[in-house]
Amino acid sequence: MRPSSAPAPDFVVVEPLRTCCDYYARALDRADRLRLLGIGTRRGVAGVRPEVTRLKPAVGLVAYAGAKILPGFQAESLRFRLHPWIDHWMERQLQPGDHVLSSYGYANKCFQFARRHGGKTFLDAGNSHPDNFWEIISKELRRWKSPYTPVARHHYERSLAMLEYTDYILAPSSFVARSFLKRGFDPARVWQNPYPVDLSLFQPAATPRPQNRPLTIISTGSLSLRKGAPYMLEAFRLIRQHHPSARFLLTQIVENNVHPILATFRDLPIEWSPPLPHAQLAERLRGADIFVLPSLEDGFAVTVAEALACGLPVITTPNTGASDLITRGLNGEIVPICDARSIADGILKWADTILAKNGPLPAKFDRQILSPDRFADTFLEQLRELKLVPCAEEMPN
Repeated sequence: MRPSSAPAPDFVVVEPLRTCCDYYARALDRADRLRLLGIGTRRGVAGVRPEVTRLKPAVGLVAYAGAKILPGFQAESLRFRLHPWIDHWMERQLQPGDHVLSSYGYANKCFQFARRHGGKTFLDAGNSHPDNFWEIISKELRRWKSPYTPVARHHYERSLAMLEYTDYILAPSSFVARSFLKRGFDPARVWQNPYPVDLSLFQPAATPRPQNRPLTIISTGSLSLRKGAPYMLEAFRLIRQHHPSARFLLTQIVENNVHPILATFRDLPIEWSPPLPHAQLAERLRGADIFVLPSLEDGFAVTVAEALACGLPVITTPNTGASDLITRGLNGEIVPICDARSIADGILKWADTILAKNGPLPAKFDRQILSPDRFADTFLEQLRELKLVPCAEEMPN
């Protein structure tokens, strides 16, 4: 039971589909501060009470149909077109005093309502500032003569417009935080808190590395210019000059802007996998030696966190956000963007040690950084400083 002295729950979380907003919704519900979660799916979010959940499954159905019928970029653009629909739907359910938490372009009208009626607004910034995102990816698209834009322009413009009504930026990494601070945002309005992972699933291998396993490199998630796919594949080509039997495990999610480029890497022996449920993904990670993700822009690459939690060293760039978790030489390497040679050198550095010892180095990584409980505690403490949640002794059991 909530103490009578505690303020009533008045947070509303809005997301068109399952997103990282889930993490915040769970934390708020745990603290008895979530009034509503509005989501465009037919099922709610595990860890959030059904009685505070509002579903709009038609949104998810249209997005799913678009993903099945349309090419990737067009399907993504259609999905972004659905944001005003869920925004209008949830605006009608807001009450004066509600605080609203959402992400880029999801809930512009809801943010405006909250601001007009005494509430605060919180933006889950899963990527860097929209201008930073647009600048980095536009440059890369020009480099490869791609006809695509970094993201649908209508979504970019809607995301920028939402910032006018945003009180607090929820940044999962220093990379994201810096992108806002460089554009004049008050540091007190930019909160850092890395996204969590399911540590019960993502665990190191319980058995020794098989002695007959060739060097096995893995990258999970999609392939795109934003994720640095050309440089990653070129690095693998360089790796094979030193380790001809090396394996590369990738996921069969290929974005439109990188399709033509992949044809130039057909000679590489890649072991593809479909997108996997988390339990199977964790098993696939444990069957590899080194994880690589050379993203040019990634607010917080959860795939990096999952790999670290499974005991793999990670080769990544300072623009992944999750590079905050990397200590050079202890659990991976941070290499420049757009640099296949540096990626290969980072992999080779770890490969030599792993193959010499036939196993990974002792982990130098505090797993609890990625704990869902730690994430919730940090977020609630940030809200407590604004007196928007009760103090710890008043929290529900």
